Amino acid sequence: MRLSRPAAALATIAVVAASLVGCSSVVEDSADAATGSSGADAAFPVTIEHVYGETVIASKPERVATVAWSNQEVPLALGVVPVGMAKVTWGDDDGDGVLPWVEDKLDELGAETPVLFDETDGIDFEAVADTQPDVILAAYSGLTQEEYDTLSKIAPVVAYPGEAWGTSYEDMIRLESTALGLADEGDALIDDLHGKVESALADHPDLADAKVLFSYIDPSDFSQIGFYTTLDTRPGFLADLGLPVPAVVAEESEGTTDFYTSVSAEEADRFADVDVFVTYGDASGSIIPQLQADPLLSQIPAIAEGRIAILEESTPLAASANPSPLSIGWGIDEYFALLADALG
Repeated sequence: MRLSRPAAALATIAVVAASLVGCSSVVEDSADAATGSSGADAAFPVTIEHVYGETVIASKPERVATVAWSNQEVPLALGVVPVGMAKVTWGDDDGDGVLPWVEDKLDELGAETPVLFDETDGIDFEAVADTQPDVILAAYSGLTQEEYDTLSKIAPVVAYPGEAWGTSYEDMIRLESTALGLADEGDALIDDLHGKVESALADHPDLADAKVLFSYIDPSDFSQIGFYTTLDTRPGFLADLGLPVPAVVAEESEGTTDFYTSVSAEEADRFADVDVFVTYGDASGSIIPQLQADPLLSQIPAIAEGRIAILEESTPLAASANPSPLSIGWGIDEYFALLADALG
C-alpha cells in the first residue's frame, strides 16, 4: 500500500487515467421511468457511464463478480454475496485472503467465502469467467482498456468513472448499487456511513482542523519525500470531511492525474504547515528517530516534534485507511484515534 494500491508493492507511479464526467452524472436510467427501485426488475435496463464509455445492464444481475480492491464490499453491504471476488494480500491478518470486516459480513449473512481471484500477476480472467457472472463490478480500480475489453467478453463491466484508483467510496456505492438494481439501498448505506464517520470525527474534535499528509518515506533513501495527492482516496476522504489540505499537497495535486508524487527533501520547508505525517512502517516507531536525525527532514516541525502516525504495514488497520463500505464500521474509530494521538 505504498505508492499504488493496498495490494501493490512499491513501484514507479504512472499516469493511468483520463478525466471524465463527475459521478453525479455517471449513472443514467435508460428506461426514463425507472430509478433504481429497490431491486425490482423495473429498474432495468440501466446504463452506467465510465472511463471506457457506457455499460448497459439489461436485467437484474443474479451472479455478481468483483475484481480489484474492495468492490466486493458494496454487494455484501447490500446483502448480495458475490460468486467471486479478488483475493486480498494486503492487510490480511490470518492469511485466508479475506479482510476481517468482509469475514464478519459473510458470517452475518451465513455465507461461504466466494471464489477468490488471485490478482498477484493481474486479473485472472479464466477464474472470473468460471464463476459465470451476470455483471462484474470494478468501480474502484485501475482497469486498463485491455482488461476492460477482456472482462466485457465475460459479462457487463462497471469500470471506474474518472481517475484510476480515485473513486470515492460514495461513488463506488452509487455506481455499483445502481448496477444491482439497489440504488435506494445504496443511498441509505451512504447516509449510514456518513453518520458513522461524523460520529467518530466528533469524538476527536482536534482532527477537524488538522492538516494530515499521507506519506511514504523510504527508510533507505531520505532524499525524497513521497506523498499521496488528493486524487487518492486516503487524503481525498479527509478532504471531503472538511479537513484542511497541506499546502504542498494542494500545490502538487493541482492539474495532475497522479495519485502519488514526491519532492526533494531539500524542499522540506514546503511541509511546514503539516500537522500530522501518516506513513506505513513498523509500529514500534523506529523510523521516527531516524527521521528526526536527518538534517533536512528534521526541519519539518511535525517530524521534529514527533507528530507522526504509523500504520503498521500489511495490517487490517493500515488497509482500512482506504475507506470502504465495510471497513468504515470496522475501524474508523481506531483510525481517527491513531491520527489524534499523533497530534498530541
